[in-house]
Amino acid sequence: MRDEAPVEELARRAATGDAEALDRLLAELRPEVVRRCGRFLPCREDAEEAAQDVLLQVARHVGTFEGRSRFGTWLYTVVANCCRQKYRELKRRAAEQPVAIDQEHAVDPRTTSVIAGSRVDLLEALERLEREHPQLVAPLVYRDICQLDYAEAAERAGIPLGTFKSRLHEARRQVRPWLTGF
Repeated sequence: MRDEAPVEELARRAATGDAEALDRLLAELRPEVVRRCGRFLPCREDAEEAAQDVLLQVARHVGTFEGRSRFGTWLYTVVANCCRQKYRELKRRAAEQPVAIDQEHAVDPRTTSVIAGSRVDLLEALERLEREHPQLVAPLVYRDICQLDYAEAAERAGIPLGTFKSRLHEARRQVRPWLTGF
């Protein structure tokens, strides 16, 4: 976020019910939220849809922000959850309505973005990790995707720092082979 002090202040005011502060907060957050959603979702349109979901969640639940941690930390949680939910929705839709690929518009794997492919691989790995070891997802998301520092990530996950580090290590160990294909 460009200037954190005003965003933090707007968030505190919005949490107390100040509608004007909420409107300003949402306008200020939008570009950053779209960028953060783009870290998760490879398609710009999907990232923008997820960003709308994030802003809606912020508007609905800003009152739960208590100000004990930075607003940006609280926002990372909302972004991560909305993006993962959007990905699940996209997967479900694709499974329900398989579409024949028109050869004229088929994607050439030689020109497909490696970054986009790696994002999908990461989302798939997070889905699998959530099924097999749900307690390991939050540490991986907060530290490696949201890039929070260890103390802030542990606080956001609601677990002691030592436990957080242990779970993060195990999450990385579990996910690594799924991402490298070995």
